[in-house]
Amino acid sequence: MRPYLRSFALILLALLSSAALASRIEQEEKVDAVMEVLEKATRLPEQGIPPRLLHDAQGIAVIPGVIKAGFMVGGSYGKGLMLVRDAQGQWSPPLFVALAAGSFGWQIGAQSTDLVLVFKTRRSIDGIVRGTFTLGADAAIAAGPVGRRGEAATDAELKAEILSYSRSRGLFAGISLEGSNIAIDHDANESYYGKALRPAEILEGKEAPPASTGRLIEVVRKATTAKK
Repeated sequence: MRPYLRSFALILLALLSSAALASRIEQEEKVDAVMEVLEKATRLPEQGIPPRLLHDAQGIAVIPGVIKAGFMVGGSYGKGLMLVRDAQGQWSPPLFVALAAGSFGWQIGAQSTDLVLVFKTRRSIDGIVRGTFTLGADAAIAAGPVGRRGEAATDAELKAEILSYSRSRGLFAGISLEGSNIAIDHDANESYYGKALRPAEILEGKEAPPASTGRLIEVVRKATTAKK
């Protein structure tokens, strides 16, 4: 190989390695952000997601730092993680997902909020794993109850397969996400796990996950084993 070609190849390799490392760091930071949201969701039972709902959840998705921008008509986009319970009640490694929504909540200016989806059935989870999933169309979704109100669910909450929450300025509230799309973030999954894996392979733990997965699963386990 000619010297200049060798130099170019080395530079290209260094750039690719740096990009891969930066992407991996980004996913690790996302894991940390998800853990923070879950810890705050259960820290104050009177102001957070009812423990009963988390205890019975078949899956949980957390999308921290969803960005909302626009004037009068806004859109929202964010990336996060989904974890699923297996038949033995154990939590899976995280599956990276992306959410695209229309306008919800604030309308003017740019907004950032944390979203939590509590899945009551496995059917809706399987739909996401198969491909792009529209909340409200492919599965009923409702704004989730907060605090003690969770003990007296409304008809909409009882019928919904998914309950949705937002957290802004430290406070949790139920929020409507009908019409939002959630899809598998294949690039983020490949970056985090170091290779391309099918969603089912990730959820089944076919590959040894990074060390941060253990910490995340422990946070999820604590959040979902609280007393009803």
